[in-house]
Amino acid sequence: MSAHVQKPGWFTVNVFNRAVAWMTRRGLSVWGSRVLAVRGRKSGEWRTTPVNLLTVDGQQYLLAPRGHVQWTHNMRAAGGGELRLGKNVDVFTAVEVADDDKVPLLRAYLKRWKAEVGVFFNGVGPDSPDADLRRIAPDHPVFRITVTK
Repeated sequence: MSAHVQKPGWFTVNVFNRAVAWMTRRGLSVWGSRVLAVRGRKSGEWRTTPVNLLTVDGQQYLLAPRGHVQWTHNMRAAGGGELRLGKNVDVFTAVEVADDDKVPLLRAYLKRWKAEVGVFFNGVGPDSPDADLRRIAPDHPVFRITVTK
């Protein structure tokens, strides 16, 4: 597994993520945003962060543009969590997607959110060759989620 992590800057943490989470908690999805809640692998406490929910061929995915960040480690340990939009809470289980299966998901994610997150993909974009997307796949965890209630 790659150790790739790109920490967010002050503006992202203190302005952008807070604004998106605030709107999402009030039921306004910003380009598919949700608030991900997952139990901490050490503390057991709920941890939340705004995420972009990707849907491809009717299946839902969470992709980590910044790499192997805290929520991805917690998701591996917990095996699922909650996606929140306003008062709606979807409880789900998660299965990590193998690197070889990520190419179409990375491409779809970049088509939708490149303007927001493209800087985290080292020059690889939605129109890049499959080989380039496969090369960066280990740096970006992807989880297929199944809503259970």
